[in-house]
Parts: sequence; structure tokens; C-alpha cells
Amino acid sequence: MSFLAQTVRQVLRQVPNRSLALTSAMRSLSISPAFHQQNKPAPSSVDASAIAKDQLKECQSICERINKQVAKSEQGRLFAVVHLCGKQFKITPGDIILVEGYWPPTIGDEISLDKVLLAGARDFTLVGRPILEPGLVSVKATVVEKTLTHTKTHFRKKRRKQYMRINFQRSPNTMIRINSIELARPVDAKTEPESEPSKRLF
Repeated sequence: MSFLAQTVRQVLRQVPNRSLALTSAMRSLSISPAFHQQNKPAPSSVDASAIAKDQLKECQSICERINKQVAKSEQGRLFAVVHLCGKQFKITPGDIILVEGYWPPTIGDEISLDKVLLAGARDFTLVGRPILEPGLVSVKATVVEKTLTHTKTHFRKKRRKQYMRINFQRSPNTMIRINSIELARPVDAKTEPESEPSKRLF
């Protein structure tokens, strides 16, 4: 019995020593704030204006390359992502998209889609925040067809209650053909204020 009590005492005495050794080891491994400040290198003289000038030059060179491609019509087939009736559509010229739900334009109407989130070609992409500047990209479309969807059946039944209902539903759809996607003005050019207010656009 005394042997067991002695071993327990020895173990209990060694536990605090081990914990002290571990904490001292952790302290030696960690970097204290004072030590970190002492060995901190002197702040290098980084010129923020020089970095800003370099970035501005790079942006201007990219814009110039895009404008040259567009002027020579070498950009290839343009694509765009437009926001229309609460949804986003990735479109290219000649595409036909389906807008679900009621929408006012009638068959044959030519419309301009102004909420362009993104536009691009083979070598470049213009990303909006969240949409591109008005007038930069013009997307023209024509309403091709207005129809109803296939008949959807809504069946309800409650067991042992003599309750049964069948409802049929057809919701309206609008088909739109994308006529053209064009860059209306050079990239990074200043916009001129419109002389007369534009018509309602979708």
C-alpha cells in the first residue's frame, strides 16, 4: 500500500514540472511582440504613386489593344451575360432564349437589353460591377413568339375525406431572338450625357 502511495506522489510531483517545461518550450518557440519589434526590418520606401502609375499604364495598354481589335473587327464572335426578368442568360448573336412568365412586349417588337453584366470575345472579357456602363455594349433583340407552356396538372387528395381536386395550369412564355451584340463605343472612353431621354428598355 505504501508503495502505491509513493508512486502516486511521484507522478503528481512530476506533472507540474512537465507542464512548466512544455510552457517554457512553447514560449521559446513563439515570437513575443517585443522580440518581433526588435528584429523587424526597417520599412522600405515603397512609392505608392509609382505603383499606381504602372497599373494605369497597363490598363491603358489593355484598353488600346481591345479598341484596336474592335476597330479592325478581329475580336471574333461576341458573347454577353444579360439580366432579364429576374434571370441571367448567356447569349451570342443568333441565340433564341425563353423568358418564363408574363412579359409586356408583343410579337415583332425590337428591344434593347441594357442590363449587361458581362461581355467578351476570344481575347478579352469586360466584367461589370454589377453591370457594365450604360451605352458601352448594345444588345438588340426581337420578340419572336408568345405562347403558353404545356398543360401542368395539379392534383390534390385527402384520404378518407371525400376530397379531391384537379387543377390545370398553363403559364405564358416569350421567345426572343438575339440580333446583335456590339461594343457601341471605345472601352475606357468618357461618356457623353444623353440629350433626350431614352425609351423604355428591358
